[in-house]
Amino acid sequence: MSKHFLIVDDSASIRQMVEHTLKTAGYQVTAAKDGQEALDLSQRQSFDCVLTDQNMPRMDGLTLIKSLRQSANYKRTPILVLTTEASDDMKSKGRAAGATGWMVKPFDPQKLLAVAAKVVK
Repeated sequence: MSKHFLIVDDSASIRQMVEHTLKTAGYQVTAAKDGQEALDLSQRQSFDCVLTDQNMPRMDGLTLIKSLRQSANYKRTPILVLTTEASDDMKSKGRAAGATGWMVKPFDPQKLLAVAAKVVK
């Protein structure tokens, strides 16, 4: 059974590119347009990895990560941040919130797949 990713981004084009990249590699993908929708989805089903943007309406990525980490189901689930935010301060906040990794947009599909393969062994 293939690993199931939850991708979270308010940009439809980014969601489509990430979804296409992951599906082409054989992963299952569910998409959410913001952190609140992702949190709702995560309470109804289980994901092997979460890939989230930081800056989104309703709930940002760091708040989503903190919320997911409070759930027993997501204590050890890899959570990757894919964002335009590249400052050391934001990366530090991401680690403190419980992010597994940080990638900066625009993303390289091959690098995304390499990271995905590493975290969802």
